[in-house]
Amino acid sequence: MPTPHINAPDGAFAPAVLMPGDPKRAERIAQMLMPDCEKVSDVRGIGGFTGEYEGKPLSVMASGMGQPSLSIYATELFTQYGVKRIIRVGTCGGISPKVKVGDVVVGLGAHTDSSINTRLVPGVHLAATASWELAEAAVTRAREKELPYHVGPIISRDRFYGNDPKDTERLAELGTLGVEMEGAALYMLAAQHGAQALTVLTVSDHLLDSSQDMSPEDRETRFTGALELAVAAAHC
Repeated sequence: MPTPHINAPDGAFAPAVLMPGDPKRAERIAQMLMPDCEKVSDVRGIGGFTGEYEGKPLSVMASGMGQPSLSIYATELFTQYGVKRIIRVGTCGGISPKVKVGDVVVGLGAHTDSSINTRLVPGVHLAATASWELAEAAVTRAREKELPYHVGPIISRDRFYGNDPKDTERLAELGTLGVEMEGAALYMLAAQHGAQALTVLTVSDHLLDSSQDMSPEDRETRFTGALELAVAAAHC
């Protein structure tokens, strides 16, 4: 039944949902993959779309920016619409010297500076990790397509501006590949609700080497590699 943030009827969403942050990108992805898709929800400008891709049901819905926003939509999809897996497909800022702009990052785990996951088990810092089955499917597709990819930890930050550059450098030294704003909450929600989740990201800029950064136009078009991996995970 409709929720406060999703006005779709029961059964409107496929078991697998691709979830970019940007509502316009969600609509673009839905139209690219499923030209005959149906718009099943549109509350506060966050569209949800369902159709078939290569003969299998698939949905696409935006999360908005940040972990609180994603948590609203992911929780309602998991608990009210029977969604079994959500694959976040978005962008990140590279922080590791190993990654380059345009590469794809598969977030095996997600650090966070948010308190959003700290109250599930008081006194325990739970590990926010991807579902291995989905990560394996994404990596397999990357190898098949010979796409430049990296697998490892990312960090989901609450603040876009104002983070200490020294912290970013230290995270890079500890093997963190990139920074974004949603993955850690998604992983913990999937664990909480017995579901699956993965984060697949295009490196759109580099915090330690801004000479590589994509233009705003490139950010909207150079995500097909990550999308390829996300679809593979959705239908594995």
